[in-house]
Amino acid sequence: MSTPLLATKLYVPPPRPEMVSMPHLLRRLDEGLRLGHRLTLVSAPAGFGKTTLLSAWARSLQQPVSWLSLDEADDELHRFLTYLVAALQETDDHIGPAMQELWEAPGRLPVDGLVIGLINSIAAAPAPVVLILDDYQAIGQPEIHQVVTFLLDHCPPQMHLVIASREDPPLPLSQLRARGQIAEIRERDLRFTTQESIVFLNQVMDLELTADEVSALETRTEGWVAGLQLVALSMRDRADTQGFVRSLTGTHRHILDYLTDEVLERQPEQVRTFLLYTSILDRLTGSLCNALTGEENGQDTLELLDSTNLFIIPLDDERRWYRYHPLFRDLLRHYLKQEASNQALVLLHRRACTWLAQHDLKAEALPHAIAGQDLDCAADLIEASAAGPMLRGKVEILNAWLDELPSDLVRARPLLSVIRAWTYHMDGQRDAIEPPSSRI
Repeated sequence: MSTPLLATKLYVPPPRPEMVSMPHLLRRLDEGLRLGHRLTLVSAPAGFGKTTLLSAWARSLQQPVSWLSLDEADDELHRFLTYLVAALQETDDHIGPAMQELWEAPGRLPVDGLVIGLINSIAAAPAPVVLILDDYQAIGQPEIHQVVTFLLDHCPPQMHLVIASREDPPLPLSQLRARGQIAEIRERDLRFTTQESIVFLNQVMDLELTADEVSALETRTEGWVAGLQLVALSMRDRADTQGFVRSLTGTHRHILDYLTDEVLERQPEQVRTFLLYTSILDRLTGSLCNALTGEENGQDTLELLDSTNLFIIPLDDERRWYRYHPLFRDLLRHYLKQEASNQALVLLHRRACTWLAQHDLKAEALPHAIAGQDLDCAADLIEASAAGPMLRGKVEILNAWLDELPSDLVRARPLLSVIRAWTYHMDGQRDAIEPPSSRI
């Protein structure tokens, strides 16, 4: 194996100054090692602190750790195996030399034979072996996944593999779960809590935010670590912190640039189009997405986005309904508005309205009727949906709906006039209620 090696790919990354201690996750990583799991998977979207967590854990262990930072250039079998052996030899130089000789010999063995040699040398190691593969989403070659699968299937008892990835790798995860041989840390585990957000924003980033401001930011970012960091960098030296918190969206410059570069631009064109078209929705399900895209793969695409941790959140245990992370949704809507014509946007909203109304989701259909410039449909939906808000005394909801319609249209429809009169009555604006004679 004469490939030149970049030594820094084999170093455990140094601790980050902006790190917030997460001892509960360090304990979970320790537990995966202590219980003898073959694999620990840390799977979450970009910017959730996977590398930071694992580097802190590696430095906390009382034993050497083999580390390999992967990139797209490593998506080639010979190069991957070269770096894999080099990472293991950083902690035990007795691992893999026989494999190296076999690799370089004429008429070399098939890959399985080489990996068997590697496994045997790991099995002979006198100390436990912990191997961390970071950024595994860079790997796409099936042959490499087969090597890692073979390694997991025949893992020596003293070896523990840790994989960090933006998406679930195509490895036998379900089998490992069934056998109790995998520990998993996911997006929900890596999100900052409100208390962790307070520590990060006020102590680490040296801001002086109120508890309400921190809570609002934590809610808006949903604990997304990179999002909070980008927000913190943007808030330095700003006097109007409350105004900034209120106006925070996914189209803020730093957040827009990050999500564009790290997420959106990495998607195939078909997936990117799906993301943009369906961004007008607050909730997504397969057939609704089909209605917008004109395709038949809506549910499959949603499951793909879910498995690749693409800032999409399941809303039920069956994974039939999803939503986008609000900042990611803002980003998608920004690009949709830039790239689609007004006619195309109107058509998307009308398709969404039709599907939602047909599935008896009239309140959800209403904003799409308005955005689709179908005011008669919007009026029909208000009349059909008003009973619920009226029974709950939700005057502000009805006012918001009626304010989207021309006043002449409200006056022309008796039921809408009654609903408007009820809102005036509930708001104490009885003088605003027109007597029937005033309309003659």
